[in-house]
Amino acid sequence: MKISEVSEQFEISADTLRYYERVGLIPSVNRTESGIRDYNRIDVEWVEFIKCMRNAGLTIEVLTEYVELVLQGDHTNEARKQILIDQREELIHKMEEMQKTLDVLNYKIEVYENALSEREKELKRTE
Repeated sequence: MKISEVSEQFEISADTLRYYERVGLIPSVNRTESGIRDYNRIDVEWVEFIKCMRNAGLTIEVLTEYVELVLQGDHTNEARKQILIDQREELIHKMEEMQKTLDVLNYKIEVYENALSEREKELKRTE
């Protein structure tokens, strides 16, 4: 796949894909004889994984460390697993914080809705 196809598929700019490759998040992408990036299935799987993890809030640094460990081989499985466990804990914490924020927003919206409803009742009584 060409970079434009991968970019479109994952809704990531081509510049972002190049950046991910440059910092080591996507192991070296094959190139055609003319130097054009040619993403294979494994490259696309990396892009999908990186996008998912970035959406979850993982930093470039954490992901770079993870990819470096993957490239070192199976003897790094425990370290990779620990990175994922740590990141899962951070994500759970973020989700709990977001739920608290959502609860506050829902409460405030309800307050406004009730106030509007009361105001409408008052207006109807004065008609």
